[in-house]
Amino acid sequence: MAKVRVEPSGVEFDVEPKESVAEAAWRQDVAWPTKCFGQAECMVCFVKVVDGELSTVPPDDEELFDMRTKMPRRLRTPLTRLACRLRIKGDGVVLEKKGVQ
Repeated sequence: MAKVRVEPSGVEFDVEPKESVAEAAWRQDVAWPTKCFGQAECMVCFVKVVDGELSTVPPDDEELFDMRTKMPRRLRTPLTRLACRLRIKGDGVVLEKKGVQ
């Protein structure tokens, strides 16, 4: 299990090895913005990895394809990830996502 912090709210929660950040947030009653609830359709759950990138599981081809085809180019950076697909393998990950409570 790994701990994740989300800024600017400062919310912290645990993420199990096989669950996504969004799934972990919902399991612990953390409000995470979404419209499709983990289907990688809406792109609303996207985050920016601020720190601890090496403690994240790299995006798979499906996540990259979804972001490339469904997300506006201005929002895509090398550190942009979908919380519904982002998995964590160690502590120290800090994400930026407005609206998390």
